[in-house]
Amino acid sequence: MLGIGNETFQSRLLLGTAQYPSPAILKQAIEASRTQIITVSLRRQTPGNQDNYFWDLLKSLPCKLLPNTAGCATAQEAITTANMARELFDTNWIKLEVIGDDYTLQPNVFELVKAADELIQQGFEVLPYCTEDLVVCQELVECGCKVLMPWGAPIGSGRGLHNPYALALLRERFPDLTLIVDAGIGKPSHAAQAMELGFDAVLLNTAVARAHSPVKMANAFSLAVTSGRQGYEAGLIKASHCAQASTPLIDKPFWNLKVSKAE
Repeated sequence: MLGIGNETFQSRLLLGTAQYPSPAILKQAIEASRTQIITVSLRRQTPGNQDNYFWDLLKSLPCKLLPNTAGCATAQEAITTANMARELFDTNWIKLEVIGDDYTLQPNVFELVKAADELIQQGFEVLPYCTEDLVVCQELVECGCKVLMPWGAPIGSGRGLHNPYALALLRERFPDLTLIVDAGIGKPSHAAQAMELGFDAVLLNTAVARAHSPVKMANAFSLAVTSGRQGYEAGLIKASHCAQASTPLIDKPFWNLKVSKAE
């Protein structure tokens, strides 16, 4: 079970709601993914505007809404957006994003820590989108974050896990913390790899929304996340530089041995 705050979820796949061909396909993809948590940007959707159908669709889904502060570039902007989201969506959960570079969409970790510290004091359950940098993650934990969401690669790049070593180190250093790989996932195999590293969940959007068949891709990611988690829990064998026979050679029958002509 995936635990966040005081809630638990069976699904370990979180799904974004942007860039889908249509609201109908979005709904079908969410259902196929079996997700129980979906993210939504305050700037993407505001109840009462001309896009009310999208808002009504979100409310009709049996999923926890996780608003985010997408598009914010400073701590103060993110804090203001988070408070608006809390009032609008009636939740103290917030996916905290503070972007520092428009090309890579890499988080501004200095502003991120500042915003996380303030929002936690205001009673938010902060899920920060961060880099895989160990020191940054330590700062966020010291602020009070109980969930970390390090990127696999830049948002929407589909590059997968560009620093598996650093991600594995985070799992080792924070064994009791909920860790969710967020951003850069492009293939179901990328999601499975993250889960095999011991991560608690994966959040993705573009890989499903822009697929030729978002519904089929959503199902594929659901299966990959489940498979990767089961593999981790079962205990993966360690890689080896030399071969290890799966069939034991002890008690090998003597007639399989070569006999010299001299004998």
